[in-house]
Amino acid sequence: MIKMMDVTKRFGAVTALDRVSLEVKEGEIFGFIGPNGAGKTTALRVLMGILQATSGEAKIFGLDAWKDAVEIHKQVAFVPGDVNLWPNLTGGEVIDLFVRLSRRDNRVYREELIQRFDLDPSKKCRTYSKGNRQKVALIAAFASDADLYILDEPTSGLDPLMESIFQEQVREIKNQGKSVLLSSHILSEVEKLCDKVSIIRQGQIIETGTLEELRHLTHTEVRFKTKNPVIGLRENPHVFDYQESEEETLLRVDGAALGEVIKQISASEIETLQCMPPTLEQLFMSHYEKVGEPHV
Repeated sequence: MIKMMDVTKRFGAVTALDRVSLEVKEGEIFGFIGPNGAGKTTALRVLMGILQATSGEAKIFGLDAWKDAVEIHKQVAFVPGDVNLWPNLTGGEVIDLFVRLSRRDNRVYREELIQRFDLDPSKKCRTYSKGNRQKVALIAAFASDADLYILDEPTSGLDPLMESIFQEQVREIKNQGKSVLLSSHILSEVEKLCDKVSIIRQGQIIETGTLEELRHLTHTEVRFKTKNPVIGLRENPHVFDYQESEEETLLRVDGAALGEVIKQISASEIETLQCMPPTLEQLFMSHYEKVGEPHV
């Protein structure tokens, strides 16, 4: 559905994208994560034909993202991170306009989406909050029944309930065999939805894979209590942040050595044991800590 190969985008002396490559398959929800300014929006604008890549290749449905942008847009629903609407039109009029452009008008489904997202479509867009403007864009996108959805920070401004509705909607379109490219810095959102993830830092893709494939990058947290002391565990080279108290022992362990460590613990008669795999946030922050960048 999407293929970017070594895409570079420069603005004068600034390199916003540096040889970015990613691939989104049919029926896949692909997460594109990084902090603000990492290059996510620039990459999506190249894909949508809004910006022309300095070098490299960007294709959607096998068509060139720049040369064939008009044809591509017929089958793609795009939600930008910063939604601007016509101030004198109502929300309903804007939704109708975008849905008609897609040529897949389903008024029953449109009304259902308006109710799901709790939007008053009769109000002028100039009266809408950021969250309501975002709802208009999301309803228009989902109502278009596109083959591919490109969503740039789609839940920006939404409250937690609406975020949950959004996630349900994304799962629904995935079940229909549609593809989604989801750009976000809300890591829990990506973790709940995405089949595969690319991490971008300073315009470069630094890791790509499924969540399970990426979990090797950080340590698994292990909490346990045993009847007898565990001999030599603190000295194990695969064990980190060892903390022992009367209630329990807490440590982190390399994922590849987890079985070895559990075997070492079990020899001392386990009373309680809890293993927590690293979250996407831990995976993400491990990259930024390596280069001394601030947490986001």
